[in-house]
Amino acid sequence: MIEPIHLRIVAALKRHGTLTEAANALCLSQSALSHQIRHLEKKLGIPIWEKEGRRLRLTRAGDHLLAAAKKILPLLEQSERTLKAYAEGKQGILRIGVECYPCYEWLTGVMAEYLKTAADVEVDIFHQFKFTGIEGLSNRHIDMLITPDRVDHPGLGYESLFDYELVLLVADSHPLGERAWVEPEHLARETLITFPVEPQRLDILTRFLWPAAVRPGRHKQIESIEIMLQLVSFDRGVCALPGWLADRVSRELPLRSVRLGKAGVRRKLYAAFRGEDADIPYLRQFIRLGKQSPHPGGY
Repeated sequence: MIEPIHLRIVAALKRHGTLTEAANALCLSQSALSHQIRHLEKKLGIPIWEKEGRRLRLTRAGDHLLAAAKKILPLLEQSERTLKAYAEGKQGILRIGVECYPCYEWLTGVMAEYLKTAADVEVDIFHQFKFTGIEGLSNRHIDMLITPDRVDHPGLGYESLFDYELVLLVADSHPLGERAWVEPEHLARETLITFPVEPQRLDILTRFLWPAAVRPGRHKQIESIEIMLQLVSFDRGVCALPGWLADRVSRELPLRSVRLGKAGVRRKLYAAFRGEDADIPYLRQFIRLGKQSPHPGGY
């Protein structure tokens, strides 16, 4: 009775709010869209939407259908793409979500080797998405998440890819570059440049500055790692990066890396996946390559 087109229509109505915009997004005429919903409402015996001025609002029944759409449509889309991959002679599809900017830099080094050894696997990379990584895995938008943040969640599994150390990058001429390590108070007057993510997900804040009740003199967010490094190299601020990435970029720019605290700030990079997928051969193959990748000291 309820067909995929009904779920897609409800999702489009929620997303766009008007009949015209929803119809355009689905490449349907307004009359065809209205006919589909009227037919479903007649079958179910309950209204799905109601008008609020020029916009549409889902009823309680419509909201229930929307919740089903959020669960079912990603699964259908995944199944369609997987079956298409099978038809083309491929093993399947590996959709990888990347939750941090340095993770994306690491992934580029691993992906070339994976593509060579897994020619019969279709690969998609999602770097910027409108959901958290955990939601993406649970809702089947992605099949694997590369992340430094392990959040235990029912039905998900994690494997550690490698350990790394977070370090501070400063300009060659910066006084902090002469130190063996820096203390939190050394950054109290510095401009800290970070990627544009929530402060609660920035290790330099949560694992180094905040525990010491220190705030940077100024906090600037930059999306481009290239621009971030240029700003640091011209002594316009400092930034924190994984040691393996800092080693690579400091060979190309006038930069120095400094340890954060005498003991350093240690982290792990994880591959997260749905537990039911743990034994998929091409997923295991990616994890093996990830663990073998030349990370600290090489990449």
